[in-house]
Amino acid sequence: MQIQNDKDLRGIKQIGELCGLTLKLMLDSAEPGMSTKHLDDIGREFLQQHGAASAPITAYKFPGYTCISLNDEAAHGIPREDRIIQAGDLLNVDVSAVLDGYWGDTGASVIVPPSRPELEHLLDSTRKALYLSIDMARPGQQANAIGKAVEKFAKRNGYRTLRELGGHGVGRHIHEKPSIPNYYNKRNKDVLEDGMVITLEPFLNTGRGRIKTEDDGWTLRTVDGSLSAQFEHTVIINGDNPILATQVDGGYV
Repeated sequence: MQIQNDKDLRGIKQIGELCGLTLKLMLDSAEPGMSTKHLDDIGREFLQQHGAASAPITAYKFPGYTCISLNDEAAHGIPREDRIIQAGDLLNVDVSAVLDGYWGDTGASVIVPPSRPELEHLLDSTRKALYLSIDMARPGQQANAIGKAVEKFAKRNGYRTLRELGGHGVGRHIHEKPSIPNYYNKRNKDVLEDGMVITLEPFLNTGRGRIKTEDDGWTLRTVDGSLSAQFEHTVIINGDNPILATQVDGGYV
């Protein structure tokens, strides 16, 4: 969507902040021995307390209020009672929600202590890739130029991007035009415009950069057991000063 008036701006900021706060609460709460279903319940209760609905449930009937992925699960992990968080796990939580007709989307990866230097490097590089893309998010910028820069940055740091996953328009629905790939796609002619609401979300991968869909129909897992990290903001294109609608104090993104 594109921001048309103050109501739109307030609506995106409101749902963006709520998604950001939900993500922070969930990642603050995650600990070894907790099931991903329990962690999802924490997010569900917080969203419901604030009158918001889960975007993946509303849009796609996803079997969880949020997406929670562990280790070689790259994205769209289903929260389950028997999926237990372990010390040393690489944990990704993706929170998207809708409130008063406005949709927001954010996500982040963390290491459940104890950490490892190679995982810290993966997370640090992925976060830097996100802010590289945010720095480029200006009116007139081509989406494929952002993808080219993210892919080049990933390779320079020893990683590949996941080509099947990337940023997208958001605001009136969870997935809208334009597409913001994390690689150079010469066929993508989309250009960013002032007021446009998008997500930027690099996925950096330690292996071949390929994923497959599990038998559950949702979970995306790397084909070679490699690890991936993701950081995501909902961004409003705003001249030379993009607005990070999902950024909150003390957040992980």
